[in-house]
Amino acid sequence: MRARPEADQLAARHARPRLRPGRLTEIPDSKVGQLLTLLDRSGLPQQLEDMLRGRPGPPGVPPRTVLAGLMLAVYYTGRATISDAWRILHFRLQPAARAWLGIPESPPSTARGCIAASRRLYRGLDRITTVLDPARCDRRRRMVQAEADIHSAVWDGPSGREAASRLQRLANDLVLVPVRLAQQRGYLRHWKGDVGVDATSIPVLARPDSDRSGTASVEITAGWHYRGGSDEGIFGYSATLLVAAHSRMSEQAAKGRRAPSYPQLCLGLTLDTPTVRTGENAVAVLGRLADLRPPAGTCAADRAYTGCSPEKFQVPARRLGFRLALDYKAADRGIQGSWQGAVLIDGSLACPQIPNALAQATHGMDDKTFRQRLDELKPVVAERLPYFLKLKQNADARGTVRLQCPAAGPSPSVNCPRRERLRPARPSASGPPQTVLRLADRRSRASHPAARPTVQLPDGEWIDPPRKDELPAVCGASAISVPADAAGDLKTAKFRQDSHYLTLAWERIYKPIRSHNEGLNGRLKGAELNIGEPLHRRAPGQVAQTLLVAIMVTVGNLDILETWLYERTGSRLSDTEFESVPAPQDFDPRYVLAPLGTGRHPPGNL
Repeated sequence: MRARPEADQLAARHARPRLRPGRLTEIPDSKVGQLLTLLDRSGLPQQLEDMLRGRPGPPGVPPRTVLAGLMLAVYYTGRATISDAWRILHFRLQPAARAWLGIPESPPSTARGCIAASRRLYRGLDRITTVLDPARCDRRRRMVQAEADIHSAVWDGPSGREAASRLQRLANDLVLVPVRLAQQRGYLRHWKGDVGVDATSIPVLARPDSDRSGTASVEITAGWHYRGGSDEGIFGYSATLLVAAHSRMSEQAAKGRRAPSYPQLCLGLTLDTPTVRTGENAVAVLGRLADLRPPAGTCAADRAYTGCSPEKFQVPARRLGFRLALDYKAADRGIQGSWQGAVLIDGSLACPQIPNALAQATHGMDDKTFRQRLDELKPVVAERLPYFLKLKQNADARGTVRLQCPAAGPSPSVNCPRRERLRPARPSASGPPQTVLRLADRRSRASHPAARPTVQLPDGEWIDPPRKDELPAVCGASAISVPADAAGDLKTAKFRQDSHYLTLAWERIYKPIRSHNEGLNGRLKGAELNIGEPLHRRAPGQVAQTLLVAIMVTVGNLDILETWLYERTGSRLSDTEFESVPAPQDFDPRYVLAPLGTGRHPPGNL
């Protein structure tokens, strides 16, 4: 065997992982066992072993060992790098944990031994990313733009979308394990099913495409992520995060009651090219919640999701059983469309004869003017409320709701001569009921017809009343059906929401949920754990970045759960609680650990 050139040997010595002897504290077997249990209960190691079975080449380090090392590295250092995983696996584990993961009893004692051990871990991660990547390419060099376009186009093809869907499913299997643990132990019993969805930037180390040299980025599927209101982009990926949230209780409901307490965990993750498949990625993580069987709640999303095509986000979200709370851009406020004669105003269907000054009160203002005049708009928005259609029947399995005229029903909110002409009240044998008005009772005063606004009809309708079939359907029918897709009117399907925009009820729903999104981003991009720091996840490629971010979010979920439990009870998660996490349906019992704390060798596939 030929000796390596001196330059290569020098480069190898400089490239080997560095040790900091003062930081080499031992990790207890109990914590290793807990993290291994979370990893095994996700089914991810087992699925990766099945995919790698039969592939050519030496088996190398098992995926279970690679992923466990990365999880330990994130938990103890906040970094998802192979170098940190190598230090922990070979220098910080006790004998029992080494046996669980197939790590040699004694750490490497020479520089060449250290390099060989670290490279085996690198090759183990490379085997995982290779089997999951639909367009594998050499990411140690920049390709010409035409060659990179061929590889990136594979991700948008049928095989690429299938591979991306499998990758996101595996990532969410891991992210949801702490959530299933919290649900199993009853820590989420006060969560009512409200969720917030948001996309956050995931910067990468690679530089973007170069027009000067004609070369593409090493991250061939990355792009520019723009924060709301910013013109400066961040090169990398966009991570769609779903958070368990809740709306703010009304003042009456809050009297004598405490706010619901539960760990605000991340319920789903997708990593994709920025501004591509924004709505589809949100629906993908919403769909995964069906496995948890949460109660039907509200999904709040910012303007990036309001701008999606309705068949990509709004319609599927409604069909999944979620109510929507949305915000609008300046050009989308005011009258947005109509449905069966009812006017769509800022996401709510209203009487077709609503005064135009009320309907267009929010139209034509830019965002800055809109924010400055928000207090002035509140009284005008309150005057709209009586004209909005009333909910007669909640959404069915297909997301269709039934709405009725505001002048209909036992508690009308407006007086409408047209409604009285088309559907007169049936005369009673004892004569008209006597209305008793209690002036001291605010509710009695508000329900009196004199306190309700009266719909102003066109002048010609008083002289020549049109027939019932000549009027809008909402005026003649007892109620109208509004399906989730609102076939024939994309504006209704796109902009309709379930709370009246800018009202106090909307603010109590939308603003707290959005603040929970920002709170989750703050926890996952904090000082100790930061998914937004590219130095903490160096491995290139969308597959590697997805897996590393998923591991970091999983550890972040575990930290949120442990912190929440300790602050309220002063206790920590026990080994028994980790063992109670439900396993996947096709889980291989060979991956189940022995009872934690016993020191026995687990019957894993080592």
